[in-house]
Amino acid sequence: MSKTWHPERLDTRQKIVDRAAVPSGDYLYVKGCFDPLIAAHALRLAELRCLHSGLVVVIADPPEPILPARARAELVAALSAVDFVIIGGESNVDLESEHAALRNELVAHTARRNRR
Repeated sequence: MSKTWHPERLDTRQKIVDRAAVPSGDYLYVKGCFDPLIAAHALRLAELRCLHSGLVVVIADPPEPILPARARAELVAALSAVDFVIIGGESNVDLESEHAALRNELVAHTARRNRR
């Protein structure tokens, strides 16, 4: 049995939509900068997805982004727990406050390593 690679199955950018394109349903809207996307974000999104029938991630902008919003949206869209991604807008849950300290720790760690 031959396995064939299907790159179109890997393209999750179709999950990135305008808010109006999200079908009606019991979706939880979760906002975060995801700049950068870290394992703690992925774990938290998976936890939240288990509690709801759908998960929409709203990409917010941090004061000094490392990555552009579109790149962050594509990374988040690749997570299996995420049904849709929209750039900007309102949400039910704000993850950024939960992960601000983790982001700052990662940025400081990276800066320390680059000084060596």
